[in-house]
Amino acid sequence: MKKFLILGMMVVFALPAIAQNKEDDRLHESATVLNEILGMPEGIPQDLLDKSVCVVVYPSVKKAAFIVGGSYGRGVITCRSGPSLDGHWSAPAMFALEGGSFGLQIGGQATDFVLLIMNDRGANSVMSSKVKLGADASAAAGPKGRDTSAETDVVMKAEILSYSRAQGLFAGVSLEGSTMRSDEGANKALYGKDLSAKEIVREGKVAVPAAAKPLLAELQKASPVHKNK
Repeated sequence: MKKFLILGMMVVFALPAIAQNKEDDRLHESATVLNEILGMPEGIPQDLLDKSVCVVVYPSVKKAAFIVGGSYGRGVITCRSGPSLDGHWSAPAMFALEGGSFGLQIGGQATDFVLLIMNDRGANSVMSSKVKLGADASAAAGPKGRDTSAETDVVMKAEILSYSRAQGLFAGVSLEGSTMRSDEGANKALYGKDLSAKEIVREGKVAVPAAAKPLLAELQKASPVHKNK
C-alpha cells in the first residue's frame, strides 16, 4: 500500500513538470519557425512586421488534428509592450487555433502559421475571448516579399494578416472562419497559475520564461521598433 502511495505521489508531482516541458517545446518550435520564415527573401514584408502590434505563431499544425472534434492547433502570441506599444515584446501566452476551412487548404502535411495583428483593436479582440476570424476580427491573407509594398486596401483594412508554410512553400493564406482563443491550461502549465492571455501579454503580470527568450530575441532583432505610420 505504501509503495502505491509513493508511486501516486511521484506521478502527481511529475505531471506539472511534464506539462511545462510540453509548453517549453512549443516555445522552442515557434522560435525556430519564426527564424526560418523571417529569413526567407519572399517572407513577411518588413513594413508590415514593423507595423504589427502582436505576432502569433502556430508551429506544425496538421490537418489530422481537425478531423476529430475538439482538436486544435497550438501556438503562442506575444505583443509589443507599453501604452504606446513602443516597448519590448511581451512574455508569450499560449494560444489555440480551431476549425475553419484551412483544414482543407493545408492537406495532410504539417503547416506552420504566422499571424500579424495589425492594430490595438485586433489585439483587444483576440485577448477578450474566443474570436472568429472574418467575423469578430477582419482578416486577410498577407502579401509576401520582404520589400513588397503593403499599401493595399485589403491589407490596410485588415486587423489580422495570416501566412502559412508547408513543405517549404510560403504564402499568404486566408484563415477566415477559423477561431483563436487563449489556451488556458497551457498558460497555467507554463506559468504555474491561472492567468488570462491579457494578463500575460498586455498587463505584463509575469516574467519571461527562459524557454521564450529565443522567440522574443528573434522578434526584437527583426522588428525592435513599432512603426504605426
